[in-house]
Order: sequence, then structure tokens, then C-alpha cells
Amino acid sequence: MKLSVLAWRRLPLKRRVIGAFTLGAAVAALVLVIITYGLSRQSMLQQREESSQRQFFANARQVQSSLRAEEPNFTQLLESLPSLSGSRSIVRTGDGTWTSLSLTPNDLPTALIGSVLESRQAKTMEYRLDDSPVLAFGLQLRPSAPSAFDEVAYFEVVPLAEIESTLESLALILLAGAAITVLVGVGIGMWASGGLLRPLTDISDAARSIAQGRFDTRLEEVTDPDLDALVASFNEMAAAMEERITRDARFSSDVSHELRSPLMTLRASIDVMQHRREELSGRTQQALDLLNEEVIRFENLVQDLLDLSRSDSGPIEHDLVNVEELARATLDASQSDIRFEVSESAEGALVMGDKRRLAQVLDNLLRNAEKYGDGANRVTIDSSENEIEIAVEDSGPGVPPSERQLIFERFTRGAAARKRGAGEGAGLGLALVDEHTRRHGGTARAEGKENGENGARFVITLPRAGRR
Repeated sequence: MKLSVLAWRRLPLKRRVIGAFTLGAAVAALVLVIITYGLSRQSMLQQREESSQRQFFANARQVQSSLRAEEPNFTQLLESLPSLSGSRSIVRTGDGTWTSLSLTPNDLPTALIGSVLESRQAKTMEYRLDDSPVLAFGLQLRPSAPSAFDEVAYFEVVPLAEIESTLESLALILLAGAAITVLVGVGIGMWASGGLLRPLTDISDAARSIAQGRFDTRLEEVTDPDLDALVASFNEMAAAMEERITRDARFSSDVSHELRSPLMTLRASIDVMQHRREELSGRTQQALDLLNEEVIRFENLVQDLLDLSRSDSGPIEHDLVNVEELARATLDASQSDIRFEVSESAEGALVMGDKRRLAQVLDNLLRNAEKYGDGANRVTIDSSENEIEIAVEDSGPGVPPSERQLIFERFTRGAAARKRGAGEGAGLGLALVDEHTRRHGGTARAEGKENGENGARFVITLPRAGRR
């Protein structure tokens, strides 16, 4: 029982709503069928029994009257008796003689015969005769003084086949009605679940839209007072988040722009000193080289911050981009000897997005492999029905499983970067990869290479738009 409850709770909410309506409709239909059939059967049998019983007693009185004759003709009497719904009669006299037009003593239950002969009360019994339901009546009559018979019993059998046929038809109609009721319950459940879950679906779509970078997404106002507070709270949260992200992005952009002026001054000064490098002492040349490396790293950091601020606040283009052509152009620009493989299903595959940012994603992955993985050695593009997968592989030390999620966070550098020294990276390249991919509705991940080979494999997935 507990497992059934847990399994029910694990079902999607829409299925549970539809299941509840279906179960309710099924239970209501079953109860209605049982009650309707039972009441109809009871009413029809009761009416037939009452009408047959009145006719039985009327016929019994005629048989009782005929006993006044010295030698009554039972055959002629039975022929003259009125028949209700095909009823048949039989008379038993005290000497064990039976008289009937169509019945035999074997057609009557022994229990009914014995009960009638032992009592002066009328008896009724329902049973099946020749596989058809019948209703039998029996009564012991009292012959008058002139009668030659000491004991007379009158029996009458009324067929119920017509009622049984009617009840079978009624049962079929009720079952058909129950099935229609269940289908209606399913339809109402689907309609109700759609109405109940539509606000949740709208909230889910809005949240997904915000996660993809459309921070101006808002929910439409509703007239339902129960949902109005939820919609208002969601819109307030989205507005506050948009304002916070815009403010942070503006701050990063302003700081980055402000830093570019002193950086340009430093760069110009270093270039002048580089031109007169020969005039400097050895220790001064070493200091100049260190300063040049730090300025280069600082310049890259400022540029990455500008890119992140634009990614956080700026809209993305929505153009059809041929992934294969984009990857080939990026690899050609890198001037590296990298093996490039495209599966048959991915040839000419298209995505909807910003070509410049998607190119930056691939370029950042190649630069990351160059810095920390001894350079990329293989780029693959594969495709399923709904997604395109781009993978960049290298032969470096790889990424430990504990760091495969962390390295996509801002200002986070993996173990390979730390082992190689400070370098020129600031831990923003992979953060830009994750940000741009997410803004396009995709995902980015790091994993080990197949077959246990050394190296890392960075994979991005993007929603597929079609094929050229």
C-alpha cells in the first residue's frame, strides 16, 4: 500500500489530476450502474410478481368453484383460464393425479410441491425451467362438501424470460453509459488539468526564458485572485533580478572601461621600454618581462569582463547558423592541425543563435585546450533529432571529476592551470562558454575522453533548428 502511494506521488501532476477525475468518474458510474440495475430489477420483478399473483388467485378461485361439481372437467377448466404473459397451470388431485395442458409434475420443484401440500398458505418460488427463469405459485384448495376430491392443489408457472431479456439490454445500456461517463471524466480531467497547470506552465516557460537571458520576460496578469499574488510575486522577483543583473553588468562594464585607459598608458610605456631594452640591465629586463606578462593578463581580464557584461545584459541575435561551417571557419582561423569530424546526421545542421558568440564559445574552448591541455587534437560534431553536440578534445592531464562543474564558474581555474603557474588566464574563458551556451538554450560540460584515454573532452549541446 505504501509503495502504491509513493508511486502515485511520483507521477506527474497532470497525470494525477486526470487519474483522479477518471477514478471518480469510474466509481460514480459503477455505483450508478449497480444501483440503477438493482432498483430496476427489483421493480420489474415486483410488478410481475404482483400482477401474476393477482391473476393466480383469480384462477385459483375459478378452480375452487369448479370443485362443487361432482365430476369437474379440469382440462376444459384449464383451457378457459386466462393466461397472463404465457403462464401455464397444472392441478393435482388427492389421488396423485396431475392435469395440465403443457406442464408435467417434473416441471415443478419438489420443494415447492411439498411446501404447498403441507400448508394452507400460498407459496411462491423463482427458479429456472429449461434454462429460462420462471416464477411458480402454488396453493392447496379446500373442496366443498359435494366434491369427490379430498385434496386439490393448484399450481401456476409464469415465465420471466421477457424480464431477463429486458434486464440484459438495460445492463448493456448502463455499461455503455458508464464507459461514456468514464471517457467524459477523462476529458474533463484533461481540460481541468490543463486549466490548473497552465499557470505553472507559464511560470516554467517564463523562468526558462529568463535563464536563457531574456530578463524582460514577465507573466501576464490574471483575473484569478488565487493566482494573482503568485504572478505579482514572480514579476516582482524577475524585475528585481533584471535590475540587479543590469546594475552589476553596468558596473563591470564601467570598471572595465575605466581600466582600459591606464592599461593603454601602461602598454605604451612598456612598448617604449621594450624598444630600449638593450639599454637596461639584466634585472631590469626581467622586471620588464614580468610587468609585460601581468599587463597582458590584465588586458585579457578586462576584455573578458567586458564580454561577460555584454553577455549578461545585451540581447543575443537569433539567426540561423550552420554549425559545421562555423566550426570550420573557427578552426581555419586558429591555424592549428586539428582533426575535424562531422557525423552524417550533423551535416548541414542549423541552430538558432548569435554567430559571433557561438564562434567565441568554440574559440574559447580551443584556447583553453591550448593553454592547459597541450592543444586540441580533435573536434567532433554529432546530432540527434533535437540537439547538436560539439566536442573539443585534448591530450592534456584532463579535468578531475570533482572540478568538472566548478571550472565553468567565474574566476575559477582548474588544477592543470594551477600547476602551470599563473599564466595569462583569469578563469573567465570557460565561464563565457557556459554563459553563451546557456543563453542559447544549451548546456556545457567537461568529461573524460572515451576508452580511458588521457585528456579532457569539453562538450556543448545546442537545440537544433533544422538542416540546410
